[in-house]
Amino acid sequence: MIIAQISDPHLTPRGCLYQGLVDSNALFAAALRGLADLDPQPDLVLLTGDDVDKGGEDDYATARSLLARIGPPLIVMPGNHDEREAFRRCFFDHYYLPATGPLHLVRDDLGPVRIVGLDVTVPGEHRGLVDEAAAAWLDAVLARDPARPTLVMMHQPPFSTGVPYLDDYRCHGADRLAAVLRRYPAVERVLCGHVHRLLCTAPSTATSIALSLRPDSEPASFLEPPAFLLHRWDAATGLVTHVVPIGPFPGPFPFA
Repeated sequence: MIIAQISDPHLTPRGCLYQGLVDSNALFAAALRGLADLDPQPDLVLLTGDDVDKGGEDDYATARSLLARIGPPLIVMPGNHDEREAFRRCFFDHYYLPATGPLHLVRDDLGPVRIVGLDVTVPGEHRGLVDEAAAAWLDAVLARDPARPTLVMMHQPPFSTGVPYLDDYRCHGADRLAAVLRRYPAVERVLCGHVHRLLCTAPSTATSIALSLRPDSEPASFLEPPAFLLHRWDAATGLVTHVVPIGPFPGPFPFA
């Protein structure tokens, strides 16, 4: 089973630039061309949040237009830049999204690996949180089939990166999350975005946040080469993750 993960496109209304500087829509379109060139095609595609930048209806109109180009089944979840109710309206036809409350999700009908989405966003804030209700929901879902190979997808990662201004709005409640996951060894990976770097998260298709670990560092970003993640699962080896840079490159050459 092959699973592509894209994240943090920060899409904007047509003709607008992300942060007034970067054509995030064009960068995302390039990422989708990279996905379309994969052979074999992924069995499904995960989008792990910050689908749009401002959460407005025009932003989501762009998202619908671009995401329609994806051939395999698509699973979407929100990030801290998404607006929950506008997100729900945009993806009204994604039946796995609940009609009210946090946008937790389960897809267990797309192959041997179950996909569980945990909405850790806090409306009106940029931090993430696994609260008691979210932990209880996750526990109940995993308990339905505890031996089923499972990926948990969420937006903010539940750990510190060492980049101070990012860690201010990481996902809090990591101990609560870990307490649930320890009970279910069939959970193969927790997949995140948010950090705009390739860490243990999917990089952004827009910009890369500066890797500055000084405690007095200021927010900064670079136009580094974008990428997406490709996760391959089989029963013998479990999950293996590949980094796929986006763009045309010289090759293929007749050697390995």
